[in-house]
Formats: sequence, C-alpha cells, structure tokens
Amino acid sequence: MGAVIELLLADDQAMIRSGLKLILEAEDDLVVVAEAENGEEAVRLARHHRPDVVLMDVRMPKMDGLEATGHITAAIPDARIIVLTTFDVDDYVYGALRAGASGFLLKDAGGDQLVDAIRTVADGDALIAPSVTKRLISEFVGRPETPDVSGLDELTDREIEVLAQLARGLSNAEIAEALFVSETTVKTHVSHILTKLRLRDRVQAVVAAYESGLVIPGS
Repeated sequence: MGAVIELLLADDQAMIRSGLKLILEAEDDLVVVAEAENGEEAVRLARHHRPDVVLMDVRMPKMDGLEATGHITAAIPDARIIVLTTFDVDDYVYGALRAGASGFLLKDAGGDQLVDAIRTVADGDALIAPSVTKRLISEFVGRPETPDVSGLDELTDREIEVLAQLARGLSNAEIAEALFVSETTVKTHVSHILTKLRLRDRVQAVVAAYESGLVIPGS
C-alpha cells in the first residue's frame, strides 16, 4: 500500500458527502480530512488543509465548483481536483478542465471507479469519464475565443507526434505501439512536453493540442 491520500469533499448535499465518505474511508489509503458545503468553503478548506485530492461538485451555493476549482488551482498549483456532477454536460467538462481540474466523473460512477480515479490523479495522471471525452474534443475545443498555446516550437518532432497521439486519447502503451518505441520512452516524452509547455498533466496537454490547431477536432 502506498502513502495515505488526504481528501476534501465539496458538495452542498450532506447525504452525498456522507455516502462518499463511507465509500472512500473503507479504503486503507484514503482519508477525508475536510468537507465543504459550498464553493467558498471549499476554497478556504483547501488552502488550510492542502489535501492531495479534492472531489468537487459543480452546482453549489455562494460559488460554483468550476469557479472554486479555478481559485484552488491558482492558490495551490499542484492541487488535484476531480469534478463530480450528475450533469453529463460538455460545457461543465470544458470549464472544469480550463479551470485546472485533473479529472471529471459523473456521480453515477461506481465506488471502485471513483477510488481508482482518486488514486490515478493523486499519482500525477489525469482522467476524463469516457462518456464525455469525444464530445469534449469535437465540440468544445478550438473555439474562436480560446487562446493560442505558446511553446510548441520548443517541442521536437517526436514530441509533436506524441502530443498528437495524446490528443486522440491514446494511452502510453498505445502510443508506444503506434510509434514503435518503448512505453518508458513515451513517458519521458510526455514529461518533456508538459515541462516545455508549462502544463500540469495530460488533460491540459490534450486541450492545448486542440487549441493550438495541432490536431483538428474530428480528425
């Protein structure tokens, strides 16, 4: 078992928080250190406790989950936030990722899926629920108002290839197979890409690839 992962639960419904806590604390490596019932409280508690992972509801009073996510990631750059919602709406996904979230799951995800998601983002990776990935890419990236992504000219040709494969949703193993290299080599390329583009994780790299025009939605 690895190190204990400290969690902050942010949801305006006490019953949901209680249910989540029961599921999560049944795991030896997960502990809930704080609970918030609105976005403002989530920001304050995140700054105080600096949890490893925040589970963030979207619709909350005083400040919604997307705004709270932005405040937390601005104050704590290495914060890992999973946005949870009952609404399978792409705008929420896009807003959450732009705000700095590391993952997005629907609340009807199973307990095992949620636990795996927490461990994934705590380990430095990122995830988006499969049901929303394709529509996110095809409908909400490449909008006219999105900013240009600087730094692409710093990437090597191979790193550009890896970034393009990332943007198409391939795993490290799949990228390795497609480019005829080892999975370790792919991990190294991904690390270099994130460093050069000043991005936190794979999700931000995917968004950057589409916003920069490196990959065209639907291609």
